[in-house]
Amino acid sequence: MDAPRWIETGSGPRGLLFLHGVSGGAAGALDILPRMTPPGWRGLAWDMPGYGFSAPLDPLSFDTLAGAVADLLDAAGLDSAVLVGHSMGGMIALQTAVRFPERVAGLVLACCTPAFGAASGAMQKAFLDRRLGPLDDGASMRELAIDVIPTMVGPGGEAEVVHDAVDLMAQIPPDSYRAAMHALVRFDQRAALSTLEMPALVLAGTHDTVSTPQVVHRMAERLPLATYRELDAGHMAPFEEPEAFAAEVRGFIAGLDNLPVTGSR
Repeated sequence: MDAPRWIETGSGPRGLLFLHGVSGGAAGALDILPRMTPPGWRGLAWDMPGYGFSAPLDPLSFDTLAGAVADLLDAAGLDSAVLVGHSMGGMIALQTAVRFPERVAGLVLACCTPAFGAASGAMQKAFLDRRLGPLDDGASMRELAIDVIPTMVGPGGEAEVVHDAVDLMAQIPPDSYRAAMHALVRFDQRAALSTLEMPALVLAGTHDTVSTPQVVHRMAERLPLATYRELDAGHMAPFEEPEAFAAEVRGFIAGLDNLPVTGSR
């Protein structure tokens, strides 16, 4: 399969890769990507398989998504990169770090958790009913987005943030969204957290009701080399507070003094 498609900014031998959430896409990073990419670095943002211009995966699982990240790095000529993952993208970053630790120079995990709730199945079913039930009843992706996106923004979130996020989610093929949601509820990498030896920055939104600060903070405590920060935002923190988010990412990258320069593969 071809590597996922991506957008890119900057140039240099070192790279960071932004992995969007289940409701996003590469186009959503057009503003934030240049902000958080330091001079002398390449900043990339993918379309997750099945989203935007990237071909779908069959089957879609976190393991195949981690493989797609590695394929993208190969196609971009990067031996490793700092992975900046938001929401489901943070989970993909974690899975990639577990499966391909040599490809991950650092982790930025924003508004994500190391597992999706309890393993009983009741929470998963309720979540899928809320997120996929409207599609089953004939709603469009735009109608679903209009219902879901406002609940993920903090009290200070601007209307433009909601508008742009709705437009982005409306473009996701329903089948791709369904596949991603079914993968999401099966995710669990809690047992692996203590084994990850790369530096990590863990960012929470103070007003996030999806990935609450308490849960995100507990994840940070279990990562050996993690720094925890909170932003005055909801679940859409990278887009609600782009300057603050980018400053945190750039500060984290500046601290990676021993990050090796990666050449073309």
